[in-house]
Parts: sequence; structure tokens; C-alpha cells
Amino acid sequence: MRRFDFTGGTAVVTGAAGGIGAALADGLARRGSDLVLLDRDAARLDGVADRIRATGRTVWTHQVDLSDAGATAAVADLVRDRHPRLRLLVNNAGVALGGRFDEVTFDEFSWVVEVNFRAVAQLTHALLPALRAEPGAHLVNVSSLFGLIAPPGQVAYAASKFAVRGFTEALRHELAVDGIGVTCVHPGGVRTRIAADARVGSGVDRVRYEDGRRRFERLLTIDPATAAEAILRGVTRRRPRVLIGWSARLPELLARIAPAGHGRLLTALGRAEARRADPAARARTPV
Repeated sequence: MRRFDFTGGTAVVTGAAGGIGAALADGLARRGSDLVLLDRDAARLDGVADRIRATGRTVWTHQVDLSDAGATAAVADLVRDRHPRLRLLVNNAGVALGGRFDEVTFDEFSWVVEVNFRAVAQLTHALLPALRAEPGAHLVNVSSLFGLIAPPGQVAYAASKFAVRGFTEALRHELAVDGIGVTCVHPGGVRTRIAADARVGSGVDRVRYEDGRRRFERLLTIDPATAAEAILRGVTRRRPRVLIGWSARLPELLARIAPAGHGRLLTALGRAEARRADPAARARTPV
């Protein structure tokens, strides 16, 4: 399959109001793509679009809550009608929920699956004819580090991201005959708002959760622009999988070496990294 050509094509990016999505929009504009940007945060999405329009690129925006299947279908129809040929679709939008399975309601669990997986499959299904109509098209689905490993307290998020991974890997084989490239992305510790914006399960102890969230956020050290460039390089080269950062590559290696026992190793590494990032924690640690 030939290298991907961004110039003059139209790219759709979900979750484009911030984080990796906004950085992807900037990177795609620099490479000569016109953009269709989707997000639920209209104000921040307009800010991203205005910045890119100032460079001379064409940008369309759509506010949509992807947890709503009807709204997702409606925006997909609008995009397909206006853009019958799409060169790139990036399903990047995602949400998180803190809490063990017995600490969250099933509605809370389902909300994560709706946004992180159902919307990915629904938009891909609706926009696939537009991708097929554009020679050399490409599809990117953003999974996660937690689509490689499944830690406690992230059962909803991990379930949704493992589903994205399986969906994407199977779809890659199906779309190869159409000449459509497919990439699954597994970001590690990227500095986005997903942890700060995460919902908390109804049965979760808030003090314990906030302590865990603060420790987790110390591990988010990768700039979104760095992650976006890694993704776009992967698209250029038609890579089937992109792992971003050691925080994705190392757990993926451990999961392959020790499928059943890697959890204990990751817990120890996480504690060591938290101590490294927190001088006060180092001072409390016996030598």
C-alpha cells in the first residue's frame, strides 16, 4: 500500500476541541488537509477551528454528544452528505470513569462504552462509503494503553478500549481489499484532560479516588503534539499499530511476556514512578 497523502484530502477528527484531537487537527492542517472537526464542547472547538482557519485551511465543525446514538447518526449523515469523499477518519474522542465494577452503576458503565466504542463503530460504519470513494483513504481508531492491559478501577474504560482494539484489528483485514489503511493507536501517558474530566462512579470513595487521580496525573508527561505527530507518522507509513511512549510500549511488552502475571510488575513500576515524580514521596521512602 502506498504512503498516505494528506494534501488536498478531507479529514474527520472526533474529540477535536482539545488534547490529542486538537493537536491532530493542527498537524493535519500543516500537512494540507481540509478538516471536519467534531466535539461536544462547542466553545473550545470553535477556538481550534478559528486558529486553523487563520492558516488558510478550510474547517467545518459539528457539535455532537457521541453518547447519544441518534445525535451520532444525524451528524454522520451531515458529514457524509457534505463530504461524499473522505480521505481520513480519526475516531479519537473518549471519556473515562473511575471506579471498580461494583462501584459504578450500569448506566455509568454504559456511558463509557457508548462514547468509546459504539460511537467509533457507528461513525466508521456510516462514513465507510465516503472512505471507499476516496482512493488511498485511511482509518485511525484511538484505543489506549488500557486497550493493552486492564488495571483495576478502570473496568469500563478498559472494556471499551479493548473493544476498539479488536474492532480495529478485524476491520484492518476486511478493508485491505479496498485499499483502505487502518491504524489502531495506543497512547500511554499523554497530558490531556481525560483524567480531570472523568466521571466518578456513584459508589466510589471520593477521597480515595482523588488521591489516585493525582498520582495518575503525574504519569501524564507526553505532550499531545508529540502524540499527534507519532500518529500522523504512523498514518503516512500505513502502520497497523502505533504505541505512544514507554508507558504504552513497556506494558505491551510485559503483557506479551507475562500474560497472567504482568499486573504485579506494573503495580510496582507505577509506585516507583510516582515516587520519582513526587519529592515528598521519595523523602518518606526508606533507603
